[in-house]
Amino acid sequence: MERLQNFLVVGAGGAIGSCARYAVAQWAQGRGWTEFPWATLIVNVVGSFLITFVFGVFASGSTLRLFLTTGIIGGFTTYSTFDYETTRFFQQGVPTSAFANIVVTLLACLLAGLLGVALSRVVVPE
Repeated sequence: MERLQNFLVVGAGGAIGSCARYAVAQWAQGRGWTEFPWATLIVNVVGSFLITFVFGVFASGSTLRLFLTTGIIGGFTTYSTFDYETTRFFQQGVPTSAFANIVVTLLACLLAGLLGVALSRVVVPE
């Protein structure tokens, strides 16, 4: 029964996260941010922050942590889209944009993750 419950919890969270990712993409497109994959960068940076924060605040094995991390954040973030957009830059003959996407994503996600860890330690001191 626990496996089924966890499966449903992850699925519900994934649906929420995927819808949130779609909303961010629509928001970015509505602002004309189409020359660079801003929506993907935003969701991956926000997701990097959130997942480290959630792992630092919520107990291991809790259903809420599973719902938030594997479910919502897993549905929200997207490595495959990042890979596709970077590959397209190479295919279009703009390697500078491809490398910019790689470097900016890597550094921004790493910094966001470190910030999430730091904030979780403020919320739940060791």
